[in-house]
Amino acid sequence: MASGNNDTFFSSVPVFVEFEGVTDIENYRPLPEDWGLVTGDIVNSTGAIEAGSYKAVNMAGASIISAVLNTLGQQDLPFVFGGDGALVAVPASGLEKARTAMAAVRTWVKEELGLDMRAAIVPVTDVRAAGLDVRVARFRVSDEVSYAMFAGGGASWAESRMKENLYSVEPAPAATRPDLTGLSCRWNPIPSRHGEIVSIIAVPDQPGDGTAFPSLIADVVALASRQERGGHPIPADGPAAGFSSVGMEWEARASAPAQKRLWRKLFIYAVTSLGYFLFRFNLKFGTFDAKLYKRETAQNTDFRKFDDGLKMTIDVDAESLRKIEARLEAAANAGICRYGLHRQDAALMTCLVLTPLSHDHMHFVDGAAGGYALAAMRLKSKSASLVATAAATP
Repeated sequence: MASGNNDTFFSSVPVFVEFEGVTDIENYRPLPEDWGLVTGDIVNSTGAIEAGSYKAVNMAGASIISAVLNTLGQQDLPFVFGGDGALVAVPASGLEKARTAMAAVRTWVKEELGLDMRAAIVPVTDVRAAGLDVRVARFRVSDEVSYAMFAGGGASWAESRMKENLYSVEPAPAATRPDLTGLSCRWNPIPSRHGEIVSIIAVPDQPGDGTAFPSLIADVVALASRQERGGHPIPADGPAAGFSSVGMEWEARASAPAQKRLWRKLFIYAVTSLGYFLFRFNLKFGTFDAKLYKRETAQNTDFRKFDDGLKMTIDVDAESLRKIEARLEAAANAGICRYGLHRQDAALMTCLVLTPLSHDHMHFVDGAAGGYALAAMRLKSKSASLVATAAATP
């Protein structure tokens, strides 16, 4: 098949609407052979989070998605947000543009956020040559927004190769800026309503292990579903009015160079002040309906996903969390999964809003105090401990 015909691959993937469908292989389609996986993450993100830079870490991760989609002028591509990084699947026709975008992102993240980012573009052909695959499903969260789910082990393999500095994308020259139109982080952290915000990562101990891991995912999702709206951390009527000055600072850095930033900050503060008033009283302003926008914000989030394993940031009470953790621990002891989780008292949203007048604005959810990055660290720590124990066993 010609690569031009492959460019619209994701739009042809059938949607499913119940999250439990992530375990159904029939919902997935293989990525075209000539595509690439554009991936990046923050070096020592746990150190940055411990230093209080969790908003900057999330902004950096989301900037990968924003820059690639904007540079390609194509919003309907498979991607997944991982907190301190992201992955975007890109057709052959867009790979050089994606490389340019990622080079600029690396420079911008260093200069404006003070963070180091790795980046790579991994060919799908190399993934399959390694005996793995990249399959994509399309989970619809609202009438206007769908998120990609990834299976087959290829996305994780690509991330591992990136961390080995293979397939690397080098930074662009100093002062090069990516196109981050629409990237923002204005909302305050959203506090837990039920007990704790918990970020969970669970991956199969052995890829392709049959029914045991899908059964585990079904059980964890069912346990979370005992909470309101499956443990959704954002209230159904949207987050409370209130905005983060730190988030607005990062948005200004994303949207304007230093010499033009004062006017951009003034504009962001003016728009945010108007927004606060509209959101506080659920008012309309022209064709903008604040009440509808907040409700869509809650709908259009990615608080749970499948990326070669389950990732979810949920709001749960102590009893539900106890049962979820017990189920994960039993599966880990049985050699079914490896997992990590991190507890905090609030969730954080980073947003991609090309225009607030459309209904396809997207909102990436993570824990507000480490989230997926610290859950991943705990997963790796558990894995290392198991390896050491096994090595010491006669």
